[in-house]
Amino acid sequence: MKAHEPLWLPVCGIADILPGTGVCALLDARHIAVFRIGDEQLFAIDNIDPRSGASVLSRGLTGNLGERLVVASPLYKNHFDLRTGECLESPEHSVGTYPVRVCDGVVSLSLS
Repeated sequence: MKAHEPLWLPVCGIADILPGTGVCALLDARHIAVFRIGDEQLFAIDNIDPRSGASVLSRGLTGNLGERLVVASPLYKNHFDLRTGECLESPEHSVGTYPVRVCDGVVSLSLS
């Protein structure tokens, strides 16, 4: 039996995301923030700020807190771990994460 392979949905070109920034994608009625850290690393988390309900995390500032790569919400300044989606200040406000990849210069996400 063949294992379930994820369905990859194209989002944008890698050149459309400047290093250190994020973009928002609407896939299957989900608002997803896609971040590019440096030239190679990509991360995808829910774009909805859990405290406000606004679709703004893709506009947050990226950086490090210790060894964790994070984005700070532009509204309440909570920090979200880009690898795990954990909200460092309030774990109950953590967000989902999604697999992301680049193939032939196209950034794609899997929702499964």
